[in-house]
Amino acid sequence: VYKARRQLYLYSGDTILRAYAVDLGFAPVGHKQFDRDGKTPEGSYVIDRRNPDSDYYLSIGISYPNAADAAYALAQGRDPGGDIFIHGGPRPGVDPARPDWTAGCIAVTNAEIRDIYAMVRDGTPIDLYA
Repeated sequence: VYKARRQLYLYSGDTILRAYAVDLGFAPVGHKQFDRDGKTPEGSYVIDRRNPDSDYYLSIGISYPNAADAAYALAQGRDPGGDIFIHGGPRPGVDPARPDWTAGCIAVTNAEIRDIYAMVRDGTPIDLYA
């Protein structure tokens, strides 16, 4: 995921299989550090879970926070947050026309999350760049 470009790329080895435009957290610049900061994480993580019953039409989980994220937040006396996902469209009441509408997740269309959900397995590495 390249946050500044608002692009998610699925790779097989060095080959790009798909590219998707994404929306991010409502405060997208910088690395997620704390619960409710509206940022999307930056760094290396893994896909660690999936939710077929997500409020946001399918979702796959990203392993944020890692040990370093949790340690930093703890040192600041704060909660690092969690529940960061790649997911589909919003639940009622959220305006998807507004860019970067998530709480820190990566959003794609419902059709795109169906493809991603089918192609990406738990344990897949994911790198999120500024």
